[in-house]
Amino acid sequence: MEFNCPMCGKHYQAGDDLAGKMVNCRTCGHAFPVPRLTSNGGTSTGEDPFANESLASGVDSTANSDDRFAAGEVQVTSAPVTMRGGQSSDGVARTSDEIDYEIFGHETQYVEITLDPGEQTIAEAGALMYMTSGIEMATVFGDPSKQDSSLFGKVLSAGKRALTGEALFMTTFTNQSNARAQVAFGAPYPGRCIPLHLDQLGGEVICQKDAFLCGARGITVDIAFQKKIGAGLFGGEGFIMQRLRGDGIGVIHAGGTMMYRELDAGETIRLDTGCLVAMGPTVNYDVEFVGGLKNAFFGGEGLFLATVRGPGPVWLQSLPFSRFAGRLAAAIPSGGNTRKGEGSLLGGFGEMFMGD
Repeated sequence: MEFNCPMCGKHYQAGDDLAGKMVNCRTCGHAFPVPRLTSNGGTSTGEDPFANESLASGVDSTANSDDRFAAGEVQVTSAPVTMRGGQSSDGVARTSDEIDYEIFGHETQYVEITLDPGEQTIAEAGALMYMTSGIEMATVFGDPSKQDSSLFGKVLSAGKRALTGEALFMTTFTNQSNARAQVAFGAPYPGRCIPLHLDQLGGEVICQKDAFLCGARGITVDIAFQKKIGAGLFGGEGFIMQRLRGDGIGVIHAGGTMMYRELDAGETIRLDTGCLVAMGPTVNYDVEFVGGLKNAFFGGEGLFLATVRGPGPVWLQSLPFSRFAGRLAAAIPSGGNTRKGEGSLLGGFGEMFMGD
């Protein structure tokens, strides 16, 4: 029997005895039921994993209930869980804490980490959304996994983080209680939160500079130098990228919608230079000229395209933040309070009659 993960699309082959059982995707961690064989030889999940997760569940947003909202009688429910998972209980000794996670929402997500007593998660400064009682927050200089090093080592670690576009400080959240506790982190802009099980990905993933959001204690956030001059100058990611190492779970963030692909040896994808989110260490990253003067100057994609060549995994994003910011910047008036009239030949003069 063959089937794909409904979240990231990873292809699996399994025996028929697994049909109907819940499994976790080894790539993205998403929990889903293995499809059942149908009478015509196809497969069917037999159930919708999100059938009971409605955005409007328990919410009455009619005008007549506005006073009830104001009085706190009606609560808006949380966004649906779009992905959940955790460290597999396979008995393997790990240096990283074995955390569990749930990712909520679709367009603008947040991730909730559940910690057992004594466990800790690390996160970028400013990423916190909320934490329950029992969680203790601490700010550390440099990499939290290297706090036992000398002052020079801490300064070097912080300097490396600055080169990757991150803050000099990171924040740790430790469960100091005797029960399980939760801490949640919000995405910095619209997109997807992607859990990376590093122990199942060879212990290392290379990401764009500001991709890391949070992860288990024991993960090292370091720098990766782009060795090829062309890729460093024109590849969109620059010479410095992030390198995540360890055997735990790390969560990164991508803009728009994420695409995952496992490249075979020699298999190549050409992509916009800003659309690469992460790749395995065995993937070759380079750039090539887009070809043709009209394509180069009027195609809107710049002079170069990035290329990734397998073997190994790659993660792509549909909306790089630079593209998102560029559209916002283009819509901002160049000076004063003048507004840009979109889609109108009359421009600002037409707004006198047409409003917004």
